[in-house]
Amino acid sequence: MLLRYMQVALLVRLASEGARVAVVVLAVDRTHSAGFGGALVAALLIPGIVAAPPAGALADRVRHRRSLHAGCLALYGTGLSAVATLTGRAPAPVVLAVAGVAGCCSPLLTGGLTSLLGDLLPPAALGRAFSLDAVSYNLAGIAGPALASLLAATTGAAGALAVLGLGAVTGGALVLALPLRPRAERNPAPRSAEPVATAALLVRHPALRSLTWASAMGQLGIGALPVVAVLFAAHYRAPWAAGGLLTAMALGSLIGSLAYAWRPWGTRRPERTVVTMLLATGLPLAAVAWTHSATAAAGGFVLAGCCTGPLFAALLAGRDRYAPRGARTQVFTLGAGTKSAFAAGGAALAGAWQAAGPAALVLAAACCQAAAAALGVLLLRGHRATSGRPEPEPGTGTGH
Repeated sequence: MLLRYMQVALLVRLASEGARVAVVVLAVDRTHSAGFGGALVAALLIPGIVAAPPAGALADRVRHRRSLHAGCLALYGTGLSAVATLTGRAPAPVVLAVAGVAGCCSPLLTGGLTSLLGDLLPPAALGRAFSLDAVSYNLAGIAGPALASLLAATTGAAGALAVLGLGAVTGGALVLALPLRPRAERNPAPRSAEPVATAALLVRHPALRSLTWASAMGQLGIGALPVVAVLFAAHYRAPWAAGGLLTAMALGSLIGSLAYAWRPWGTRRPERTVVTMLLATGLPLAAVAWTHSATAAAGGFVLAGCCTGPLFAALLAGRDRYAPRGARTQVFTLGAGTKSAFAAGGAALAGAWQAAGPAALVLAAACCQAAAAALGVLLLRGHRATSGRPEPEPGTGTGH
């Protein structure tokens, strides 16, 4: 069962990561405008943040979940193929609108897809499953851009985007083979399935608020790292470091995720694991500020990545453990959307303050991890260890 799920996850996440590269190459080829390529990337990403609450609510209410997930993944892939056809041939607003529609499906490629694991596997298998799911993100982050570049070089940018779209459509078809039973008919959705109520839950429930806001604060620093990498590449006169430092961190995260999948630890209190790993991530990033070569900086990025792998796996496990059954998908999609928003904010802040230099910025990114760990501990006040989910509101059903 996990193998089937991983096939879906890898296909759609490779498509998502690769599309960010392919649309830029396509825009430059067809319109000679890197700016339009950047706008296409934004059109794929930003709608997903906005659509996360309603997408999660719909996924928690709908009776036939396989049909919803399969349809969204197929729509995402079809949207990519349409962008490949229309770019440079249709008015720019039309192309951006098509990309935006595809982007609205992205919450179900990430957190929404992960939320299905709790229904597909027994509780004893979930710790390792979430670790392997984190591996799918890491592999997609490393291989997706490389695959897009390879396809663009061999088939052209439009062909590359079309192939990636086909991968997402295939992933949608494979979702139909997952054994997700339909929900009971006429089972009313609980109030916790409302996006506003779920957002309140992420503030009210100690473990969920710690997981959500501590991981988001950490992303404020992680989001700055692409800018940091470019600045270090210029500082060390090592062009490879612009992408190489981020690849080093992704490889470290892959190693950490695989190690955590092999031998999970701290599974009883995943929120504590997240706090510990946030602090651990900050230490090698802080050390990068005092390195004297791009190679040494890459070593620091690898070590930081080794900590983010277990962090992400524990975060996924914690969301699944503490989310009410009727709002599980919403907790995943809202959490993922919040992280994405903070990461975007970190990138914007780093760009605005790039005059401070790479050492100061990477130190600030490390401080964000320490601040996130402290915030996580603070927000855990009043939380007692439990293996169950928050009780549903009086008068509501479970949603399953």
